[in-house]
Amino acid sequence: MTDLKILGISGSLRTGSLNTALLRAAQKYAPSGLEISIYEGLEGLPLYNGDLDTEETLPAQVRELREQINAADGLLIATPEYNYSIPGGLKNLIDWASRPAATSSLLHKPVAIMGAAPGNFGTVRAQLALRQVFVWTHSDLVVKPEVMVFKAAERFDEGGNLTDEDTVTLLQGLLDSLKTKAEHPAG
Repeated sequence: MTDLKILGISGSLRTGSLNTALLRAAQKYAPSGLEISIYEGLEGLPLYNGDLDTEETLPAQVRELREQINAADGLLIATPEYNYSIPGGLKNLIDWASRPAATSSLLHKPVAIMGAAPGNFGTVRAQLALRQVFVWTHSDLVVKPEVMVFKAAERFDEGGNLTDEDTVTLLQGLLDSLKTKAEHPAG
């Protein structure tokens, strides 16, 4: 059997992002049969503009994003929390990916959400906001376990490696749930 392809998306643009490090940890701890690649184009996406969202004018970066999402069996999103919500760049990516609504690359796509933050609440509010967005896109969201890495700097070493065993266990549970959804897609 061919490995299931999961596209990991970090909502952070920072070079030393702990959310991107969390995606690398997901690659390391992925169950057998799950291959996770990390999307590299967030910074290059133009702001969503419906006037550009035509076959003739669609930016190449957007076309590539949609192709990568369409080719994936599922998505794994690691989001920071900015001002009690998701970062603008991640929302912009979702806006591009969700169009046109009837044939969106997110339609029925299995999606798992996680996040790392320096504070005591992890990315609770950002994940709630992101879940709301994925209701509209009719994505097949993994709801449990929730992976909200609080005090994240204490759970990674200087090299960005996840060192907290409880977080590893939660991450593995999330990946198992995503794999199950990707093996048996809804829709």
